[in-house]
Amino acid sequence: MPGGIEFARVAIMRKTSAPTRPASTQAYQLYVELEWVRPKVWRRFLVPITIELPLLHSTLLFGTGWQGGHVHEFIFGHDNYGRKEPGLDLPEVMDEEHVTLREALGARKTFVYVYDYGDNWRHKVKVEKIVVLDTPISRGVCIGGENACPPEDVGGAPGYEDFVAALATPNDPEHDSLKEWIGGSFDPAAFDVAEVNQRLTPEEY
Repeated sequence: MPGGIEFARVAIMRKTSAPTRPASTQAYQLYVELEWVRPKVWRRFLVPITIELPLLHSTLLFGTGWQGGHVHEFIFGHDNYGRKEPGLDLPEVMDEEHVTLREALGARKTFVYVYDYGDNWRHKVKVEKIVVLDTPISRGVCIGGENACPPEDVGGAPGYEDFVAALATPNDPEHDSLKEWIGGSFDPAAFDVAEVNQRLTPEEY
């Protein structure tokens, strides 16, 4: 039992198609919260206990609502993992390929997932418990959450705060241009767990 994490039994529904990755009846229950953002953006996932960091990256990326295309990094205490990108020399970042969450986590219960060094979206991730599933899973499944993911390239948490305020104020000088930039309306309270899980299907990544 790594780090004394609590075990529980959970039943979930999944597709009946054959999994493309090894499945597990044990899963980490992860609570993910985007730092510095209000209204608070959070998600709760079940991921197979055998999950490797590249698939965990896809789960956190698409499960939060990001589109992808920026550099990411995992921070486990003093250990940093990421994808080795051509032309990007980060000697302190170890290759995430074939590294499991269980290996990187060790006895810890928390870690940080960073997406987009420019906007610096930091996700606090807590391993709430290990659950025993009635049906094995081979990928991440979202079981809860609140509020919409900020738009890509909005300028980090400060930029998102200004963005939400401007959209809510029709006479703000940035209102019309930001509305056009986002392609219409934007609801910061929007969240649909079924839509998130559609994004997490293997066909999506």
